[in-house]
Amino acid sequence: MINRLIAGIRKTNAPIVVGLDPMMKFVPEYIKQQAFAESGETLEGAAEAIWQYNKGLVDAIYDLIPAVKPQVAMYEQFGIPGMIAFKKTVDYCKEKGLVVIGDIKRGDIGSTSEAYAVGHLGRVQVGSKSYAGFDEDFVTVNPYLGSDGVKPFTKICAEEKKGIFVLVKTSNPSSGEFQDRLIDGRPLYEYVGEQVAAWGAECMPETGDYSYVGAVVGATYPEQGKVLRKLMPKTFILVPGYGAQGGKGADLVHFFNEDGLGAIINSSRGIIAAYQQEQYAGYGEKAYADAARAAVLAMREDIAAALDNFFERQKISGK
Repeated sequence: MINRLIAGIRKTNAPIVVGLDPMMKFVPEYIKQQAFAESGETLEGAAEAIWQYNKGLVDAIYDLIPAVKPQVAMYEQFGIPGMIAFKKTVDYCKEKGLVVIGDIKRGDIGSTSEAYAVGHLGRVQVGSKSYAGFDEDFVTVNPYLGSDGVKPFTKICAEEKKGIFVLVKTSNPSSGEFQDRLIDGRPLYEYVGEQVAAWGAECMPETGDYSYVGAVVGATYPEQGKVLRKLMPKTFILVPGYGAQGGKGADLVHFFNEDGLGAIINSSRGIIAAYQQEQYAGYGEKAYADAARAAVLAMREDIAAALDNFFERQKISGK
């Protein structure tokens, strides 16, 4: 699956993943009213609204990007109807040829992590038959419990040729409360990065330079990203924090390897709620999906220009 993600990045020239994080305040009023007219102001009505919203977004951008990242909490808040919308979103995106990264941030003791891994990446045995549950291509994983909580995921990754992105240095402002704590003079996130690289070395595809075990490193911490890139040369890095959280193309260049690969940049509300931003307000809510497409094109141009400038400077300096 990592090689399929890379192929998608090369095809679209867009190392971009769009976060499908549908908060109700992002959903245009006309979509909500249609859903409520059919199902009432209920959990079912809310779930129908976010599903229709997602479908419109995907239809508008699927040809521009290699991947999407639905955040499961945005669906869980609507209970069972919300999780049905999550599954419909996953399936629809895969039908459109997109790689799906389930942003679930799971991590627990061994048997529980195994159940999470089976439910989201693998197949569950029911009598003589087996079934895929949510069937994402990648998921995000919290490593706080150590190898006990991660190894069940890497086992499924090896079996199913799927992947994970392990939290290493996250984009949120308070991430440093734990992640930056010094141990023998080095921050904790460096130790986690080294462990991610070790897990990845045991989980490589038959061909290709990148492992099934990726890392999450926030765009809001570019200097830390530079260090982690060197510690994890065969690790694909999922980089949240672009756009709404302050990250720009110029901040991202050190997350990439010399081959121009090694990172995929996430933007969520900066794209899916673009029509609510001043820059794209002219589209209006009826054309929210067109505004999202324009935002993807602008993001692609920003990242490409930053990478071209960076590699040109590297070439001139002889590095």
